[in-house]
Amino acid sequence: MKRKDYEAALEPMERELVRMARWARTTGQRIVVLFEGRDTAGKGGAIGAVRERLNPRQCRVVALSKPTEAEQSQWYFQRYVEHLPSAGEIVLFDRSWYNRAGVERVMGYAEEAQVARFLDQAPTFEKMLIDDGILLFKYWLTTDQAQQEERLRERLEDPLKRWKLSPIDLAARGKYDAYTEAREAMLAATHTDHAPWTLIDFNDQKLGRLTLVRNLLDRLPDMHVDPPAIDFPELPREPRSESYSVLQPIAPYPVD
Repeated sequence: MKRKDYEAALEPMERELVRMARWARTTGQRIVVLFEGRDTAGKGGAIGAVRERLNPRQCRVVALSKPTEAEQSQWYFQRYVEHLPSAGEIVLFDRSWYNRAGVERVMGYAEEAQVARFLDQAPTFEKMLIDDGILLFKYWLTTDQAQQEERLRERLEDPLKRWKLSPIDLAARGKYDAYTEAREAMLAATHTDHAPWTLIDFNDQKLGRLTLVRNLLDRLPDMHVDPPAIDFPELPREPRSESYSVLQPIAPYPVD
């Protein structure tokens, strides 16, 4: 999908996302969106499409690193609970508690008994969140192996993206089928009426982002809240230029 077409399609949805944020702030709604998928699926870009026009103090991204030794001894969901939203907040999880059913299972970081316990507890945990009033949305971004390989190679060859290529990404390359099996087991156990999964094709990432944002907006209730009136009187005098005393600003960047 061409960038100009993507931006033209996204712009009206960005206005709706701003309206969503105003509605959440005004009504005290708490919104949680989970972004899951294989390495290179496009989670970061999808999260960026949702949050770019929103106040970062209201819309937070949670991307946790591997658990510490202390966190490994806790109830599995415990370290995620502290990142849940307060009234009026929107939290976007760049990977979530579903790490246990995916990368931890496939890469051997969790025992099968731990995975089984997670799959048994996750629907109950999510039911508790929803019963408490949290709006929970779970997205799985799908991508074919050929696309995944192309994106991994792009990261390898682009110095600006090289940091995205982790040792786990490289080790996971030969486990595409194992990740598929783990995903199917996860969906079978955790796709519930109260917290369903939504799978979105992200082989074309721009089209995938538009599909995800549109789906998210369509699943929310009526969000109409008039923006507050702002009194913006004229200045009592002519606007002044910036003045300097001790320090001077550096010269502008030269542009041809």
